[in-house]
Amino acid sequence: MSGAIEFWFDFSSSYAYFAAKRIDALGARVGRPVLWRPFMLGTAFRETGARGLSTTPLKKDYARHDWARLARAGGFDFRLPEGHPLIALAATRAFYAIDEDSPAEAARFARAVFERYYIEGLDTTSARAMGDFAAGLGLDGDRIAAACESAAIKDKARVMSESAVARGVFGSPWFFVDDEPFWGHDRMAMMEDWIRTGGW
Repeated sequence: MSGAIEFWFDFSSSYAYFAAKRIDALGARVGRPVLWRPFMLGTAFRETGARGLSTTPLKKDYARHDWARLARAGGFDFRLPEGHPLIALAATRAFYAIDEDSPAEAARFARAVFERYYIEGLDTTSARAMGDFAAGLGLDGDRIAAACESAAIKDKARVMSESAVARGVFGSPWFFVDDEPFWGHDRMAMMEDWIRTGGW
């Protein structure tokens, strides 16, 4: 997608949830389409040796405080699911199953997954749960659930995660604008300025 803002994220990244709430409006303001691209953050962790915020002492407590603060500031509903972070492999696979036919529907699915996961604790680990959820959005749930278990979609999700890391992605959310990388929800304003000014 030429000129797109590439939005790379793990569904279990809470900062990605807040980015997902804002990215479409940002894209509209700067006249850029948004290319939604889930990946598995664990792939990056294996490469870097990092740990997630929710499993790192001190960082865990701060992050939870910060997420609640971001939710209050934005007026967003936000409740961490029990057992957070879940390994959202099924959600990632379901996204790419949908994306094969309609990137727009895949983006709609991703937005809905974020909303349901961070408000109602949607199970993002189960192919069947993802199929049922997709059916509730008017999509072919049985096809999507089956696709999540197919070799082709499993390979697609793996390759997308590996390709993200190969390009230098090590966190979520992550953005590319004309190959310029921006890491983190807190770099979205800088990214918008970069697009408006042509960079520096």
